[in-house]
Amino acid sequence: MSENSSKIGKYQFVAEPFHVDFTGRLTMGVLGNHLLNCAGFHASDRGFGIATLNEDNYTWVLSRLAIELDEMPFQYEDFTIWTWVENVYRLFTDRNFALLDKDGKKIGYARSVWAMINLNTRKPADLLALHGGSIVDYVCDEPCPIEKPSRIKVTSTEPVATLKAKYSDIDINGHVNSIRYIEHIMDLFPIEMYKEKRIRRFEMAYVAESYYNDELTLYKDELGDGAFDIEVKKNGNEVVCRSKVIFTEK
Repeated sequence: MSENSSKIGKYQFVAEPFHVDFTGRLTMGVLGNHLLNCAGFHASDRGFGIATLNEDNYTWVLSRLAIELDEMPFQYEDFTIWTWVENVYRLFTDRNFALLDKDGKKIGYARSVWAMINLNTRKPADLLALHGGSIVDYVCDEPCPIEKPSRIKVTSTEPVATLKAKYSDIDINGHVNSIRYIEHIMDLFPIEMYKEKRIRRFEMAYVAESYYNDELTLYKDELGDGAFDIEVKKNGNEVVCRSKVIFTEK
């Protein structure tokens, strides 16, 4: 295990009061932010961070995220996130996560898929050519016992919400922040849903960027058994992202 252990990034957090919802549990948006931060820390520690890449005109782009949870950390509780690289292919890499509670028990896992793009051409970079292919040295076989992100197909043609991308949606790249989509999707469900149920699995598939003042329309299919598929389009027709949300009884 020692070899694996050195390849796993382990980062500690506290569930701050402003990071929890009315149930006192960490919100999905904040957990998503923490996962992305850990991916950044882990990559930076190994010479593949955004700052180093930006010097060479490359950046990481999140393509897919799937999170599965038994529970969420409670207000003021310590929790830990582990992250490691499962696979590296030519054009994308699989990065996994484990969420551990204050006692070190694993209470959730996540899977993510990332590509690297050239900032000038916006085209994907060959990961195996970068830094002499040394990224493969970080591949680790730590288990991640959840399903990979699925294909999400939304059939509904009637929007359930429409909103304009505003100041607080926009990140340092001038795009709508990837986590803001998660928050907008969470807002599609009534608060009663969160009183009675919790989210067991949550998936995001990012397709395109959206920008300030874009009009975002959200569509929702109810699949039964607490499962929903959601699609976000911009300016009427272009798909920006898709999501799957599966609720379960508390």
